[in-house]
Amino acid sequence: MTEMPIQPFRFPDLDGSFHLFIKREDLVHPIISGNKFWKMKYNLLECKKLNAETLVTFGGAMSNHIVAAAAAGKENNFKTVGIIRGQEIIDKWQDNETLCRASELGMKFRFVPRDEYRLKEKSELIRRILNEIPNHYLVPEGGTNALAVKGAAEILDERTSGFDIITTAMGTGGTLAGLSVGAHSRQRIIGFPSLKNAGFLVNEVLKYSNKENFTINLQYHFGGYAKVSEELIDFINDFYRLNDIPLDPVYTGKMMFGLREMLKNGEIGADKKILAVHTGGLQGIREMNKFLKKKHKIVLIDC
Repeated sequence: MTEMPIQPFRFPDLDGSFHLFIKREDLVHPIISGNKFWKMKYNLLECKKLNAETLVTFGGAMSNHIVAAAAAGKENNFKTVGIIRGQEIIDKWQDNETLCRASELGMKFRFVPRDEYRLKEKSELIRRILNEIPNHYLVPEGGTNALAVKGAAEILDERTSGFDIITTAMGTGGTLAGLSVGAHSRQRIIGFPSLKNAGFLVNEVLKYSNKENFTINLQYHFGGYAKVSEELIDFINDFYRLNDIPLDPVYTGKMMFGLREMLKNGEIGADKKILAVHTGGLQGIREMNKFLKKKHKIVLIDC
């Protein structure tokens, strides 16, 4: 497999004294992008080993994981079913870019109320749905399980061993757990959640990693998952113009914004060599732009 490029980058309003690099995992696959590729890797092998016919997973209407799971299923000849958060979109999902893309890739949807969705497999409704799908293999929301962590650890390799700090966006915590497992003893991992009130992710990571080499910065969620501001959109667009590297507004944009702030505030020293992991998710740009246009807001450069 071709190694993903590690590129230098700059922030528009910082001088060039910082040692900043980005690992372009967004380029690992045209659809199963970034961390999703690695989180699906061993789950797909397990699905094949068990001779399952259908891959089932969970996600919201803007979930990168849903698209990745649909693409992985199509490539590997599995049927796919997405259990989607929010019964209110059952009659209008065709207006959603993410779900339309997953549907084009062959995924079937089961929409469930948000309160049932929060319970996952503990919900009687979801248990009934799962019982109706014969010979299925279940992948958790966001793809996070022990097999996903095993795959995410492989994002790091010999080429990344010289970095002092490695940063990643966070959803369910699986990618950060994998990086924690795969890192050298002297390396420090910093996660930037897209969720509000995400302190619980520390314990989620510790389910899979016994290392204390990571910290989670809770400050740069911009109001929560899929929430953005004009400041964030401007930052992402300026970053793209300067570096020719696209960022998504839900995950990597927030991670890069947070990293810049930590550098500006002196929380990370200028002597540190930093690697930001690009976790993909660029398919979310178009759906976000549809929302921003309706609100008459500035939009992201669609690359």
